[in-house]
Amino acid sequence: MSVQESVRPSVENEAFYLHCRAAYLAVFGSSLTNISSKQQLCRVLQQAGRNPSYAVLSKYWTPSTSKLNFDDFCEILKCEKKTEEGELLRAFKKMDVNGDGYISFSELEKALTTRGDKMSSEEVSAIFSLLDVNKHGKLDYAEFCRLFVSTVERCEAAVLERLESNAKLKRQNFGSQSYNPPKSSAAATAQTTAAPSEQPSEIPADSDTTLRKAAADSRSSSRPSSARSRRSSLSNSVTVTPSSSTKTSKIQEPNDLQDWHHSYVKGCFFLEEDGTISSLQYQLHVPQTTNVFLTVQPLSLSHRPDKPSSWMSVDTALFLMTAGETKEDSTLVCLTESKDKEKYIWKGQLSSGTYNLLPFTTGCKLKRVNNKNIAGKPVELVYRADTGELDLTAELREVLSDIFEVIDIDGNGLLSLEEYNFFELRTSGEKCDKDAWAVCKENFDMRKNQLTRQGFMELNLMEATERDGDPSDLWVTLEAMGYNQRLELVDACPFLIDVRCEVDQPSIQPLGTNSGPRLLNQALQKSITSRTGAKALRGQENVFIYTYRGEHRVSSLIANKSNQRITVHVNNEQSRNCCSSRGLSVFAVEVPARTKMVCQHVVPISDRQEWTYNCVETILPCS
Repeated sequence: MSVQESVRPSVENEAFYLHCRAAYLAVFGSSLTNISSKQQLCRVLQQAGRNPSYAVLSKYWTPSTSKLNFDDFCEILKCEKKTEEGELLRAFKKMDVNGDGYISFSELEKALTTRGDKMSSEEVSAIFSLLDVNKHGKLDYAEFCRLFVSTVERCEAAVLERLESNAKLKRQNFGSQSYNPPKSSAAATAQTTAAPSEQPSEIPADSDTTLRKAAADSRSSSRPSSARSRRSSLSNSVTVTPSSSTKTSKIQEPNDLQDWHHSYVKGCFFLEEDGTISSLQYQLHVPQTTNVFLTVQPLSLSHRPDKPSSWMSVDTALFLMTAGETKEDSTLVCLTESKDKEKYIWKGQLSSGTYNLLPFTTGCKLKRVNNKNIAGKPVELVYRADTGELDLTAELREVLSDIFEVIDIDGNGLLSLEEYNFFELRTSGEKCDKDAWAVCKENFDMRKNQLTRQGFMELNLMEATERDGDPSDLWVTLEAMGYNQRLELVDACPFLIDVRCEVDQPSIQPLGTNSGPRLLNQALQKSITSRTGAKALRGQENVFIYTYRGEHRVSSLIANKSNQRITVHVNNEQSRNCCSSRGLSVFAVEVPARTKMVCQHVVPISDRQEWTYNCVETILPCS
């Protein structure tokens, strides 16, 4: 099988996104339009063949929800199963008390006003008036179920036919590449979404000259044919072979590296509910000007050779910035661009001073997993011993030991109050004060005023005992730390940072997460704009694309110098052996006026094979 064939989305995956898009476009004019109310959400879910209850709608449309985009809609459909004809029939048969194949008004009213999301009699009357009833005022529910399913399918087919006949609509929803689904199947299609926005930054006024010069250079340059065919497009393409990458990526370790002064810390990337990734930030102090060897890599927690850590393929990086008092004072010093197996490396000289260490992962290989449809019961967390006393299961103890390993930031085998509070803020949102810590000292195993691994087990056992074996609180802790109900670490990636200095002992201290997104976004943008030139979109003097091309990552940034919001359509369909941080090959990005925004990151699916990044960015007309 060729590389191109091996990295194409599966037919089932393509069919799913085709189904999502067809349902969405049956309600909205474009997949870039947002869902703006619970009623719209209900309507588009029904169009997708779901039959959402009030509880289901409230789960996805909370009091704080103001809008959902096409990407959010796709994620909901992954969680909510399609309503099948047989399922509908079974529900109606429960209401059909005499089994004659019909539902009377009284039977329907009794079911809808006494079960589930209860309705009023007036609401039931309104529903019944819309249904197809026979002359006796009864509903043939078998016929209704057939009509329900066939209507969804007919609407989907009609939308696809309308897309195929409307070139402009097809281009907006499927990108600049032509869309040709097989005649016998609606399975092959691009993936399109209004992707969640990256954190924007305002463009300073003094950057006008540089960007306008880039626009002039861009207009005079030759363009690939795919870009010439579009009035406001820009095409970027780069191919990386494993051999060329390997030759340039490895940095030779100094022969006496083991004699250098050494400090290390641990941390963890956490995938949040909204799809963002968070982690601790750190501060590095270098006492004297010295040569430095800096590395970051995923941290393996498995003590069993037959159970490798699944997150070891997640890409990691470190940005090093000067620790200025304000973000304007901070400058990007370096980033770990070279790679040796799972380890990302930087080697160079640092002046004496204090620096911010900012861990980073693209999110290409750390993505939210749907854990709601896991087959079977959750793993048991507690049990009663022969004595009748509660105890933690062996499976839970192994996981808690791994969690202890992650939150033991300095790796000394003990948890200080500061380390424990990073864990508490993550799992409960509250800190443990010194008085509560003193209580821990009286009840749990501690050494040097720090919690031991055994004491950490005792603390969790106490929580289970206080709830008489109810594991609810334990599950809250585990899920906050990235575990699913099979006790698999799926929404997190532990990492290890190692700093070696030739002259003097470096020190590393955790800072917290409050300023993390702002500092990291600033570092990312600087790393992209300082290492590549800006290219203007054809016909657009105020919209520019920066494309950073590293050895193991491609990142792009959009700079909008205009005074109005723009929407940029991004098409990665011609890329091979690549995965994007956006999750889909075709999406759109909204960039506010006079701001710049990281558009996407792309890494190879397999870095042992050649990979090609091919992206076409296009301005969409204002709606």
